[in-house]
Amino acid sequence: MMVQARKRPEGEAGDAIRVGFTCSKKVGNAVARNRAKRRLREVARLELPAHGRPGWDYVLIGRRDVTATRPFDDLRRDLVRALDKLHGGRA
Repeated sequence: MMVQARKRPEGEAGDAIRVGFTCSKKVGNAVARNRAKRRLREVARLELPAHGRPGWDYVLIGRRDVTATRPFDDLRRDLVRALDKLHGGRA
């Protein structure tokens, strides 16, 4: 998975954490893309409240042959590590 983030300017859309998900056709057919996005949504639901920052936008991007098959606990650790790197914490 790949994570992109952007801090919103002051006064734009409040302090909520916003998140988007995408998987290109390179990930596979519709079934594979939907499975990858479901897994990304669940990882975000579990980890963003604790590790995301209010006022930030995040985009989680699924990768071919990885997102749909990687063990779920590894996906969670990947997201936490990516957020830690984005926000200047220790990795």
